[in-house]
Amino acid sequence: MGAFRDTTKDIDERATERMNFRTKPHIKAAIHRAATLSGVDDSVFTMNAAYASALETIAAHERTMLEPMDHAAFFEALDNSPRPTPALVEAFARHQRRVTSK
Repeated sequence: MGAFRDTTKDIDERATERMNFRTKPHIKAAIHRAATLSGVDDSVFTMNAAYASALETIAAHERTMLEPMDHAAFFEALDNSPRPTPALVEAFARHQRRVTSK
């Protein structure tokens, strides 16, 4: 088992925000045990776990991974895209009327 690495301590900001939540006793006990085994307090352990999960979730939503077969089909569709249907043309026009880009 590797040593605990506090990934949040090097973020150059003051900790001014609060997060309050309730949890079940079993979950709290598991977090406390894991924090103790890692040599940190519950807050540090929980913040690191939540932050790592948050970054992973953001990354998963910001990139798309394609298998080789899907990669070829995707770029083929980009290179040889079909003409827009009337419904797509209308949807785009409706978007242009309703949405103001800044």
